[in-house]
Amino acid sequence: MTIKVALAGAGAFGIKHLDGIKNIDGVEVVSLISRDQAKTQEVADKYGIKHVTTDLADSLAMKEVDAVILCTPTQMHASQSIACLEAGKHVQVEIPLCDILADGEKVVALQKQTGLVAMCGHTRRFNPSHQYVHKKITAGEFNIQQMDVQTYFFRRTNMNALGQARSWTDHLLWHHAAHTVDLFAYQAGSPIVKANAIQGPIHKDLGIAMDMSIQLQAANGAICTLSLSFNNDGPLGTFFRYIGDTATYIARYDDLVNGKEEKIDVSKVDVSMNGIELQDREFFAAIREGREPNASVAQVLPCYQVLHNLELQLNAG
Repeated sequence: MTIKVALAGAGAFGIKHLDGIKNIDGVEVVSLISRDQAKTQEVADKYGIKHVTTDLADSLAMKEVDAVILCTPTQMHASQSIACLEAGKHVQVEIPLCDILADGEKVVALQKQTGLVAMCGHTRRFNPSHQYVHKKITAGEFNIQQMDVQTYFFRRTNMNALGQARSWTDHLLWHHAAHTVDLFAYQAGSPIVKANAIQGPIHKDLGIAMDMSIQLQAANGAICTLSLSFNNDGPLGTFFRYIGDTATYIARYDDLVNGKEEKIDVSKVDVSMNGIELQDREFFAAIREGREPNASVAQVLPCYQVLHNLELQLNAG
């Protein structure tokens, strides 16, 4: 059975999904949705996608569509996930699941009610570098004592990863911190029981904090320190240091080294080195096998509960 997919959001991240899906057998993107009809048509022509629209409802009305991948602005994620589930479609929504906790809780409740596959794009669970560490943890060979994470961008204007103007504003807490908050609990194998945050000044035009510092502790005692900035002029990206009882690992994108900067080969960890492709493979495998995927909306909801509590703390401060 070919799984037929509608993809919403033909921007930088949507294209990463289209490139990943090209490598997956038995999956066809049959509909592409984005705000600008001409630009969407251009992307659709490049990837051989026959149906193009600016309205998600058009794609949800197509009987042949089995599943939807949402790469749309953060503020639309929860409501669009609900629309997909109500239309009887499996859904994978890019991170974050929501930027208001109650909306994320509605998605989880509806998934339980429908039994459809609903997954969130917590890519770090799938990157080979982090999978390597996870396998060490599950084998009982490594336990985290501390994670030290830096998430750094230079984004003083509202631009996306392709250098194009954004129609929405990105967020350090609800988007970028979500990756690490979820990964820490996942890798520690223990829920987060303590969380603190402070933030720098609010940007006069963007209306968001450009710098943030977060501390986390898991029930098993492991701790995490996360620094985030939109003010950092290089190097850019997220860098993870795992300090454990038997080793230290440093993950930079899909590269992994030990504490002595000696390279660790992660090329055989999974069938691809592309985290987005591996995330999509899990989504389609869960649909085929009728099971809960890794990074299901239910599994990642605790992350958003932590972010909600941190937001309350920051607002009170």
